[in-house]
Amino acid sequence: MINNIKIIPCSNAIGAIIEGVKLNEKLQQETINIIYDTFLKYQVIFFRNQHLTEVEYLSFAKKIGKPIMYPFVKGLKKYPEITPILKKETDLNNFGGIWHSDTSYLKKPPKGTMLYALEVPENGGDTEFSNQYLAYDHLSKDMKIFLDNKKALNISGKEETAKTRSDLRKHSSTQVKSDDHEAEHPVVRTHPETKRKSLYINIAHTKCFTDMSVEESAPILDSLFKHQIKSDFIYRFKWEKGSIAIWDNRCILHNPINDYYGKRRLMHRITFEGDTPI
Repeated sequence: MINNIKIIPCSNAIGAIIEGVKLNEKLQQETINIIYDTFLKYQVIFFRNQHLTEVEYLSFAKKIGKPIMYPFVKGLKKYPEITPILKKETDLNNFGGIWHSDTSYLKKPPKGTMLYALEVPENGGDTEFSNQYLAYDHLSKDMKIFLDNKKALNISGKEETAKTRSDLRKHSSTQVKSDDHEAEHPVVRTHPETKRKSLYINIAHTKCFTDMSVEESAPILDSLFKHQIKSDFIYRFKWEKGSIAIWDNRCILHNPINDYYGKRRLMHRITFEGDTPI
């Protein structure tokens, strides 16, 4: 414990809960450094029982990175970097309800994402996180050789993924078309800060290897998509009102579970500017 801060690992695979910090208070640089170092080490960090205004939430976010706007859903009028993720009682589709790394179809995908729970159902609505360092480490030697210099095409308009945005876009669409973005990225990504390698593909956005057709790529990618979400790599987080999660999109996948039909769920999301994957 440092400065009354307690770090509790969530599992052997991924994640840590940070206790002893109120994010709406003025934080010392040493505390911010501890939070950021824990983020890099555990890939996703969680806080409970936080009470932040929109100004305080955005202010804290700027200590982690540079907030950017999400392309498909409107942000708050006064604070456009904060995207309200609302699932109404009558909505069928859960926003982002598929394993993915956020907006990997951008040339410079976000380095991380922060989510703040304002309204959550009593049961359901958990989010799963999967460690892609481990996913890469557990590949066979031959598969690592095959993938190390491969690139893949990532697109914003895969049908299953576009469907997960459909209900939220009815409420607050930016009018940007779902298939407006695509980018080529290395299949194996080297983290710019930790220098570790991770598997950087996902079923939501990765279409094919750039040197292979969709048909040729499909059986290999399908096998890798299943490998990425083995139970040994995963931690499942139960949200409570006032919970905050910050995850590293450069080395992690996440999956919000759609098991709370008829219940309302409201989260405030901020994404952080990233760089070109290498």
